[in-house]
Amino acid sequence: MTIHRPIRPMGPVAALVECAPGEPGPLVLAARRVGIGAGSAGVVEMVPAACTVLVECVDAESLDRTVDLVRSIEIGRSGSDDVEVVEIPVCFDGADLDEVAARCARSADEVIGTVVAGPLTVAFCGFAPGFAYLDGLPSWLHLPRRDTPRARVPEGSFAVAAGYAAVYPSASPGGWNLLGSTSAEIWSIDRDPPAVLAPGTQVRIIAVDRT
Repeated sequence: MTIHRPIRPMGPVAALVECAPGEPGPLVLAARRVGIGAGSAGVVEMVPAACTVLVECVDAESLDRTVDLVRSIEIGRSGSDDVEVVEIPVCFDGADLDEVAARCARSADEVIGTVVAGPLTVAFCGFAPGFAYLDGLPSWLHLPRRDTPRARVPEGSFAVAAGYAAVYPSASPGGWNLLGSTSAEIWSIDRDPPAVLAPGTQVRIIAVDRT
């Protein structure tokens, strides 16, 4: 089956490739694995968002060629079966866990079991350096952000909101629902690359006891 994703021009050397929700990160990874990515064949960068991938090239000819390739890639059939899986240990001691369970008409154990049952996928990154939006939660766990954001969410907090899960890479204000915390260092300026989680990476959450 041939896929033709819609495109929207963004100036003479850039375009947005429209995608299904959760598809942009895996699409960029699949493209990179077949030789399409930043620094290759006239591509300056490819930036995934919630439902789009921004493609920027050095000239219009490179853009046309790259967009035609990217818009038709079939995820899972482009040599990307060996996707990297990152395991993140999480202690489910979050301040909002019981509230989340109640709002979802589930027990806390059911919420935890669902989160650890299968891998999540980095759909895109944003908000703060190293902040990865993890796709793959069931629809019943798609909760909105809290009405009143917290002034400070601790580094390593594991949370859900707006259909995604995430680990806060550093302390910051935030309105997500806190389910737990991890000691894993998701972001470090002293590491190359600084971010552990990149678009398309699969993440497996491992439930652990607090040490």
